[in-house]
Amino acid sequence: MKPLISFTLLLLVFIAHAADPLPSWNDTAPKKAITAFVEKTTSDGSADFVPPAERIAVFDNDGTLWSEQPMYFQAFFIFDRIKQLAPQHPEWKTKEPFASVLKGDANAALAGGEHALIEMAMATHAGTTTEEFEKIVTDWITTAKHPKTGKLYTEMVYQPMLELLAYLRANGFKTFIVSGGGIEFMRPWAERVYGIPPEQVIGSSIKTKYEVRDGKPVIVRLPELNFIDDKAGKPVGIQQHIGRRPIMAFGNSDGDFQMLEWTTRGSGPRLAGIIHHTDAEREWAYDRKSHIGQLNRGLDEGPQRGWIIVDMKSDWKRIYPSEMR
Repeated sequence: MKPLISFTLLLLVFIAHAADPLPSWNDTAPKKAITAFVEKTTSDGSADFVPPAERIAVFDNDGTLWSEQPMYFQAFFIFDRIKQLAPQHPEWKTKEPFASVLKGDANAALAGGEHALIEMAMATHAGTTTEEFEKIVTDWITTAKHPKTGKLYTEMVYQPMLELLAYLRANGFKTFIVSGGGIEFMRPWAERVYGIPPEQVIGSSIKTKYEVRDGKPVIVRLPELNFIDDKAGKPVGIQQHIGRRPIMAFGNSDGDFQMLEWTTRGSGPRLAGIIHHTDAEREWAYDRKSHIGQLNRGLDEGPQRGWIIVDMKSDWKRIYPSEMR
């Protein structure tokens, strides 16, 4: 493990055990609700005590644990892969949405919505073994930088959420990512960045098959969609991978609504939170009319359901880890 990574993890452990486990959160209603929930569910003798095995907390990734504007970070990865693979596919020069990517027109490339993104993902993510794809992702995430901030994408994780993850784990919670993003795209770096191991990452996936290549057994990625872990798919993915209903869930868009609903409709103590992007100066401000991360139903129904709405501008002292320096 690299020294910087070790230091970061040690810092998070220290924060988790400090007098204030969430120092990057302002002392407002969301922070109070979170700490009160953790205290009552983990204190021996509490009427709301939850056994450690049942302390499951799930988190969306894009827009909840790291930024997602002006487009999902995996889309940047897909675009870079298209440019890298273009010499092997001369037909992409005239075939959409690939042609628009090669021309540098992201809006046109994504005009086809989810269908276009899936088509591009299939073309750039399939054909490799899982080990090959892991290396491709690792190499990219280690060097690629956001076009606006100039930061590595892994530097655009939210410091308050890193603290929350560490705080929960220090109190016996098991933390999971439940994202619409690709499961194999997140697994190579999630443990290093979030402290969440690959077996606790749930995401969208393509089909795979077992093969023996040159005497070596491998798992090969196929150009076929397997599962979309979004909207109503999230509770399904949770049940398939975890087999327990979470007692805590955080998201940021209506794509997370069913996950939060599934979590909070169970018996016993429950907590759901929505990260509301309200800080145009330090990050971005968007909700109801956003082209991605749209938050409409969650804003309307969340408070009525007892969900906490985390206002980034008001409730967070800082956004990114770099602000700790």
